[in-house]
Amino acid sequence: IVPVTATIDNGFALPPLADFEAVITPRTKAILLCNPSNPTGHVYTQVELDGLLSLCQQHQLYLLSDEAYREYCYDGARSISALNLVGGDEYVVVLDTISKRYSACGARVGSLVTRNKSVFQAAFHFAQMRISPPGLGMLLGEAAVALPESYFDENRAEYQARRDLTVRRLQAMPGVHCPVPGGAFYVMAHLPVDDAERFGEWLLTDFTYENQTLMLSPANGFYQTPGLGRQQVRLAYILNLHDLDLALTCLAQALLAYPGRTLEPTEALETASSFS
Repeated sequence: IVPVTATIDNGFALPPLADFEAVITPRTKAILLCNPSNPTGHVYTQVELDGLLSLCQQHQLYLLSDEAYREYCYDGARSISALNLVGGDEYVVVLDTISKRYSACGARVGSLVTRNKSVFQAAFHFAQMRISPPGLGMLLGEAAVALPESYFDENRAEYQARRDLTVRRLQAMPGVHCPVPGGAFYVMAHLPVDDAERFGEWLLTDFTYENQTLMLSPANGFYQTPGLGRQQVRLAYILNLHDLDLALTCLAQALLAYPGRTLEPTEALETASSFS
């Protein structure tokens, strides 16, 4: 797998197509993306997807689109499935799962969807092996697809409220940079710390605020290039609003107390006063 790096500075929008072309070789078979994205929450636009499909057509590559979060887009937006791209029938393969849309993490039931007959036949042959199928997960998945559309409407509204709270609280913290994610359940943030992984360990071993702490995911594990994301974290806004607010208060206090902070408490207080 060869990475093409998106950046927090522009909300993790699709990198320039020239960046993709620069790493395409005769060995390249496909372009893979997650839309909406985990971990960034970016929702790819029609222009971005059309550009990727054009590259795939030009170089005879598959476009593999992981669309597990497609129901969870916010501010009235809707995710564009790669299956709906004009001219994509022979190139597009959509990857999906029930685990995200139905909050069934651990239920390993997914699907591969394509109009390419050769890819379909190859996948069908592998499917005939039927090794250790998740029987219970399949039964649960079959029942879940009968849920009304209102299930997604209610969940989407709840997740948007959680996203809005998370982004508002993060953007009010001195030294924190946080783009607004358009979908999924995650937000990426740049923190004023020397090392996000060390900060995460410190939260669990040395820090408490009102007898509580929090867990977060250091973002360096989401980058393939060593050194990238060293001061970034991914937060999942999967708690209820009350508990999420408490966790974010805990984070704000931790950033003031962390020995490896890159913004001194006095600077933080002065910056915080500018928000009031």
